[in-house]
Amino acid sequence: MNPIIMAVLLIAGWGIFAYSAWRRWNLMMVGAAENRADQPGVRLAKTLKYAFAQVRMPRYPAAGIAHLMIFFGFLVLLLRSLILWGRGFYEPFEFWVFGTDNALGQAYSFLKDIFALIVICGSLVFIYYRTVRKLERMTLSTEGLIIILIIFVMMVADIFYDGALIAQHGEVSFVGYEPAGSVAAMMVQGLPDGALTVVKHAGFWIHAALVLIFLNLLPYSKHFHVITAIPNVYTQSLKPAGCIPNLEDIDGKLEREETLGIKRIDQFSWKSILDFYTCTECGRCSEQCPANTTGKKLSPKHFTLDLRDFLYKHDKELVAAKAKTNTEEDAGTEGEAPEYHKDLVEGVIDPEVLWACTTCRACETECPVFISYVDKIVDMRRYLVQERAEFPDELQMAFRGLESTGNPFSFPADDRAKWAEGLDIKTMAEHPEAEVLFWVGCSPSFDERAKKITQATAKLMQKAGVDFAILGTEEQCTGDAARRAGNEYLFQMFAQANVEVLNGYGVDKKLIVTVCPHCYNTLQHEYPDFGGHYRVVHHTPFLAELIRQGKLKPTKPINERIAWHDSCYLGRYNEVYEAPRELLRSIPGLTLVEPTQTRDRGLCCGAGGAQMFKEEEEGDQRVSILRTEQILETNPDMICSACPFCMRMLTDGLAEKDREEMPQLDIAEILWESVSPEDAEVTES
Repeated sequence: MNPIIMAVLLIAGWGIFAYSAWRRWNLMMVGAAENRADQPGVRLAKTLKYAFAQVRMPRYPAAGIAHLMIFFGFLVLLLRSLILWGRGFYEPFEFWVFGTDNALGQAYSFLKDIFALIVICGSLVFIYYRTVRKLERMTLSTEGLIIILIIFVMMVADIFYDGALIAQHGEVSFVGYEPAGSVAAMMVQGLPDGALTVVKHAGFWIHAALVLIFLNLLPYSKHFHVITAIPNVYTQSLKPAGCIPNLEDIDGKLEREETLGIKRIDQFSWKSILDFYTCTECGRCSEQCPANTTGKKLSPKHFTLDLRDFLYKHDKELVAAKAKTNTEEDAGTEGEAPEYHKDLVEGVIDPEVLWACTTCRACETECPVFISYVDKIVDMRRYLVQERAEFPDELQMAFRGLESTGNPFSFPADDRAKWAEGLDIKTMAEHPEAEVLFWVGCSPSFDERAKKITQATAKLMQKAGVDFAILGTEEQCTGDAARRAGNEYLFQMFAQANVEVLNGYGVDKKLIVTVCPHCYNTLQHEYPDFGGHYRVVHHTPFLAELIRQGKLKPTKPINERIAWHDSCYLGRYNEVYEAPRELLRSIPGLTLVEPTQTRDRGLCCGAGGAQMFKEEEEGDQRVSILRTEQILETNPDMICSACPFCMRMLTDGLAEKDREEMPQLDIAEILWESVSPEDAEVTES
């Protein structure tokens, strides 16, 4: 080989890459500071599971397995590239211990050949998806195809390099520890020695050079994730999925030197910028997004890519501005702000994109490299709501209701406990020693249909002998819808007020039961930031546990096909999947059926993220109607859910499909029918 050419190749290749990596690092550091170095043990375990074992990849079996082939092939073949670079200086180089004259070298040679073939197979799958089948969810760019072809050619070149090398050393036969190389040797053994030398050198230099070319393409292509995916998985948020990050909280007041929420690209954190770098453009997020599926403008993939492309477009200016001491001067305080400091919604992200999000987290559950979307969208909504007072008109009514009556429906606060009349239910003020606080929520307190969910749950707890009480008129909205709509001031006002009431009753030493997954999620995961540390359980696992303990005994058969719908805030946010199914299966005669999209791929009902209180953005179809159609495909006799918002949206969907006769009940209502047939009456929607 040629040491001079190899030295030039390595110095140039690694030098150019170092410069590119340095540029990308400086651009990432433009983002705001954020601590993602805590709990290293937990982070390492998650990295091994999700980055190396890649447990999310097979959710799309063919593409996922192909990706696993290439990933593990690269891990094995990395050593091969190092050996070849060494051979550029000293041809017999084997890294001292990997020669085929010893067992270790033979074992590695076998693995190297097998994984080279595996990588070729994986590459062919992606070439097929890019040129023949052309998956709509993927970004089908020429650049992506070139990268795949580079990987394919590298593997073929390496195999034929081995084949020519074997053929030049005498008689060719199949060797078990060099299976691919042996076959390649058989293919070229008839060539003259000069031609074999050409094949050997071509295979060697093509592989050695393409590795460096591939490396230098990464920082400027979607394949940058080859480098950034592992760090991105390691630095993922360790907070519960249902916890939206707080704005800066100084002395109990929301304050930020520049804006509340995200206005400019450099106000995202460095971790958010790493997210932008890491997008593989696979489109899994958008394919599972209910807004995108129903024709809205929101595509989580393009949301990320639009922000990334804007970031790349202004990388030099952003890095230079960060380096200056007086950033206010650079931001154009005495004149028009430079383009890279303009509002993102003025030309990068359409407001309809932000408001179409249901915060269901289908995108985040699907992403194999743990890119987050909901926090970014909510942060941009915060800016629109709190700085520009720009939001859908319908939300104004919800905000006013929250401010004046403590609930988004504007019902009189004094009516909050009217659902309990005649049920002999005490309030915490009357019974502060109660072991359980039943947190009712707004819709279950005021909506006539949802009240029946509340009443059924209360009756079940009474029948099981649960010592519980309610807050009554002391209860207010948890603020979930306000936070996810971007009104952080309003959310924090409710959080602080509710925590004060709850702590005043010593609820931190009790159990809180909710019927609303949104209340459950907020109380459990977001109130701790405001001093509220509680044990919270949704009524589905709570009732399931009462059945296991024998305190509730379903006896009346319900001979119906019942379709179960998973709530996003119960399922994807809090991984409560088994308890409701266990509960339903405990009811005699009941046949449980599920739509094709179920569990962590269950389609959102369309109500989350404050969508319950506004009109959907324009699209091909309403999310609730699509979900209703999916459920009706199971040919059910009855529909069951465990969220008052889901019930409302599915009721609307049934009306649109002229299926109002279809009974639609909460899981507590169905259980009450079976537990107390003498008292219960199945309630139709």
